[in-house]
Amino acid sequence: MVMMPPPDPTSKDPASTAGNRSAGAPGDPAVGTTEAAGKTVPGRASGPASGTATAPRTSPQPPDTTPPQRTFGQGRDAKAGAEPGTRFLFLQGPHGPFFDRLARMLRAAGAECWRVGFNRGDAAFWSDRSHYIAFRGGAEHWRESFAGIVAQFGITDLVLYGDTRPIHAEAVAEARARGLRIHVFEEGYLRPFWVTYERDGTNGNSRLMGQSVDTMQETLAKGQLDLPEAPAHWGDMRHHIFYGALYHAYVLLGNRSYANFRPHRDLNVRQEFRLYLRRLMMMPLHRLDRLRATWRIKYGGFPYHLVLLQLEHDSSFRVHSHFDTMPEFLKVVIEGFARGAPGHHHLVFKAHPLEDDRVNLQRELRHLAQEHGVADRVHFVRGGKLAALLDHARSAVTVNSTAGQQVLWRGLPLKVFGAAVYSKPEFVSTLPVAEFFARPERPDSRAYRDYRHYLLETSQVAGGFYSAAGRRQLLRQVVDMMLADDDPYDALSRGTAAPRQQLRAVR
Repeated sequence: MVMMPPPDPTSKDPASTAGNRSAGAPGDPAVGTTEAAGKTVPGRASGPASGTATAPRTSPQPPDTTPPQRTFGQGRDAKAGAEPGTRFLFLQGPHGPFFDRLARMLRAAGAECWRVGFNRGDAAFWSDRSHYIAFRGGAEHWRESFAGIVAQFGITDLVLYGDTRPIHAEAVAEARARGLRIHVFEEGYLRPFWVTYERDGTNGNSRLMGQSVDTMQETLAKGQLDLPEAPAHWGDMRHHIFYGALYHAYVLLGNRSYANFRPHRDLNVRQEFRLYLRRLMMMPLHRLDRLRATWRIKYGGFPYHLVLLQLEHDSSFRVHSHFDTMPEFLKVVIEGFARGAPGHHHLVFKAHPLEDDRVNLQRELRHLAQEHGVADRVHFVRGGKLAALLDHARSAVTVNSTAGQQVLWRGLPLKVFGAAVYSKPEFVSTLPVAEFFARPERPDSRAYRDYRHYLLETSQVAGGFYSAAGRRQLLRQVVDMMLADDDPYDALSRGTAAPRQQLRAVR
């Protein structure tokens, strides 16, 4: 039986706020094709033949390259919270109502908030219809339309979830050229009780990539900060899966007026929805399979190395590593294990909790293990909690999964194959893969604890996107961070960061 997420007492169900309006109806404005809040948005429009709505429009205007008139750090209204003239533009966010709740609180602080939607799922989770802009043009016209929106509405801040999908990457480039402040949300580097909030970029585009552990330690030494405790367990995926399925259902069933929409992943919307639905239906069987596999590993009595898998379509895997497909990574790992690991050691592959079998990992693993003569020493675990497997692991490898942070927290040797914010020489191995499996080196645990402490005082914010309790906890802190002049890293080094309330309210 699939558990439905508890209702959010602070608002109506998304279906009641937007689901009763067809995309393209009055009050559902479209960039370049219909009017947005009574104003025609500049940008090239698709013609009637493409299925877009027709309405009065103006001729495309050259983008205004004048930066928005906003002087940071001056003239803040202490009562309102936001500086006069602050206007946020939201693009695509995490599945569910988080961006809508965030905008509501920013408006309460005195800011103006707009949302660009690219499909029916985006529209369904935005309640302020007067500040919703539907983009129905082709991808080739997006950057020009974005520039027009920024110029017409005087946008000062850009808000998005992830910075690598094509529409976000183009918007970020244009926003930087125009001097906008860029707020990027992402799943937590330390999951699941934290989310990531940074300025200008996350993951491989994060400021963390260029910061040394020595610099972080010097910053921490300036203040008297207590190390926040680690969570005792690592979360529940049911809200995330529910909102993902609901979002894709909106896109699948109500996306007619967004005929030019193309997902940023390889599969179309119908295929994505089927995968989400199949995963929901298969959860009981997957749990039984996971329990059997975990039991065999726990009571097998053999030393093992753990491989932390990611979703092949995840941006961290695709954009911030040299692998094009997951089977390429599997081959490198199994070849290295076969060459370097002692004959009595085993290799355990743990799938991502949201793995949906668009790539048949078990079949690939069986083939590769047989090819390299290690078929009786390779195991596959479908999702589930990571802690039990880490308890007895000898080492771990991954491309750049955030789960690597849990490995380092436990003091286990770790090797990564892609760009990761935690890939620092103090605690991530630089050995070739075969040599790593033969003689894994333990990390500098003291250096990692300082690094982790630095993250918890800067970019990691307690709370979550998907549950009502997680959103409430997150909004208590992150709105003030967005309105602050300093980004999270500068705020800590300059002593302007607000005190953190870690974990207690979300347990």
